Formats: sequence, C-alpha cells, structure tokens
Amino acid sequence: MSSPTTEQLVAAQKAGVETTFAMLNKAFEGVEKLVELNVQAVKSTLAENQEVVIKALLAKEPQELFSQPTSEAQPATGKVQSYWRHVYEILSSTQAGFAALTEAQYKQLRSDAQAFIDGLAKNAPSGNETAWTAWKTFITTASQTVNSAYETAAKAAKQAVETVESNLNSASSAKRPRHAVVPVEAVENQ
Repeated sequence: MSSPTTEQLVAAQKAGVETTFAMLNKAFEGVEKLVELNVQAVKSTLAENQEVVIKALLAKEPQELFSQPTSEAQPATGKVQSYWRHVYEILSSTQAGFAALTEAQYKQLRSDAQAFIDGLAKNAPSGNETAWTAWKTFITTASQTVNSAYETAAKAAKQAVETVESNLNSASSAKRPRHAVVPVEAVENQ
C-alpha cells in the first residue's frame, strides 16, 4: 500500500541519510586538511631543528651558540601565528560547509512538512475544515517561531565568527616589541 505520505516519509529519510553522509564528508575533509597542515608543520620543525643543531655544532665560540636561539625566536612567533591562522581557516571553512548543509536541510524539511500538511488537508474527510484551519494556524505559528530562532542563532554564530576573525587579524597585525639580546660575559673564577 503506497500513499503520498509513505512516499514523502521515504524521501525524507533518504534526504536525511544523504545529508548525514554529506556532513561526514565535510568533517573528513576538515580533518584531512588539519592532518596535512600538521604533517607540514612537523616536517618544517624537524628541518629547522636539524639546522639549529648543525649551527650549534659548528659554533666556535660560546657566544655564537647562545645568540642563535634568540635570533630564531622572531620567525618562530610568526610561524606559530601562521599555523593557528591556518587552523582557524580550516575550521571556519568546515563550519561554513556544515552551516550551508544544515540550512539546506532545514529549508527542505520545512518545505516537506508544509507539503505533508497540505496533503493531509486535501485528503481529510469533509466537515473538519475548522480543525484543519486551527492545525494549519498552529503549524504556521510554530514554523515562524522556529524560523525566527534559527535566524537569530545563525546571526549570533556569524557574529561570533566575525569577532574571532577580527581578533585574530588584530593580534597578527600588532607589532611585537623586540627584545635586545645582551651577550653573557664569561665569569672568571676568583
């Protein structure tokens, strides 16, 4: 026995499964990007550490040895900021993908629910128009309330992302004070 409501239910379940797999794919893409970023960071760190160790072994004077780490501190700070900026971009794009999928699914569910209610109203026995009008008014009011809550949450999420992005840009553009490196003089034993 196939009816429009059964077909709509199957279609809704199919759409739900497709959305779930689409979200899983988005999450996997984000994880994949994070893993790739971390592999690059580890490779870069290993290469830099190898270079520092080689310089340290080639140093002829203790002052050369001790001046090297401080000269590497400024570029390291920039690299850390760059790393976290990339992490933020990956997370932000993954979140945007989730938001787009969620919004599309929400609109589809809302449309399907309205079609379902309209289908029931058309197939309802005559004489129940008052009950269906009340039910439809209730559904419309509930739908508007949910829409309002969804829009408010979406605006709040967007504002939070913009605030984080603004703070990140402010932090990365702020000039860091440079600290002078003063060589340590050798202390003679008395």
